[in-house]
Amino acid sequence: MVPRSQGFTLLELLLAVFLLGLVYALSGPLLEAGNAGLSIKSAARQLAAGFRKARSIAVTQHTEAGLTIDAKARTFSVTGDPRVYDLPRNVEVTMFTAQSEILSDAAASIRFFPDGSSTGGRVAVSIGETKDMIDVDWLTGRVKLL
Repeated sequence: MVPRSQGFTLLELLLAVFLLGLVYALSGPLLEAGNAGLSIKSAARQLAAGFRKARSIAVTQHTEAGLTIDAKARTFSVTGDPRVYDLPRNVEVTMFTAQSEILSDAAASIRFFPDGSSTGGRVAVSIGETKDMIDVDWLTGRVKLL
């Protein structure tokens, strides 16, 4: 009687290679979906911080201040801050605000007043079907990440 050799059969090796290939093929889209969610969260938090900064400037300096978004360039700026902030290139930004705050087809702003109130509005940050929203209450100026 001949002892059986220790090792793997060709069928077992092919099955293992097939499973590794399948895991590799499926991991790409899953990682991209995760990155999309991170980009949206990052952009939404960045915008919410910008709105809070604009409100803080308006209240502390007793003047009007605002945040202006350029959806085409994917940038925003805050009154009183010389910097222009970049948003991730893969996100789409849509802004709903008062008619008087629409500057062009791609640019709009939300303005804050010295008493803390604002013109109000909502900003949607999205990639495909995934979306986050920032709501700015007109009466209180409160910024809420939805």
